[in-house]
Amino acid sequence: MSLVRESAPSCAPGDGLDSTTVAEAMREGIVTCAPTTPLAQVAATMAELHVDSVVVFDDRLPEPTWGVVSVLDIVAAASVRALDGQVAAGSAAMPAARIAADESLRRAAELMTARKTLHLIVTDPGSSRPTGVLAALDIAAALALAKP
Repeated sequence: MSLVRESAPSCAPGDGLDSTTVAEAMREGIVTCAPTTPLAQVAATMAELHVDSVVVFDDRLPEPTWGVVSVLDIVAAASVRALDGQVAAGSAAMPAARIAADESLRRAAELMTARKTLHLIVTDPGSSRPTGVLAALDIAAALALAKP
């Protein structure tokens, strides 16, 4: 897997985004499902585990593909038709934006802004294997804890 690099406007200096790494703010571990998982099951998993996203993993492709289904994706899908008739791959943002754990929160904020997403898959800098998820809420929490 490769790290996604995109440009976006920078955040203001002195807000803690430069001094905090993604690893320090992220949620370790990943809740995954197969691309063919019914969205009703994805929604049930989110509710049971109190998470706002599930990572869709498809290893049947030559290069494994990762996507993210967010709670907003579930709500949008439910507004169209019953969740039982829809699968995770149909609602997942694929391929998902990824960021290395040793990157700064500023870089994560820039990537989220550029990709218009609230979740990034966090990868190990050495192996590029996913290790967790960084949500926009995690960045907000880090900002709230930053000393002025």
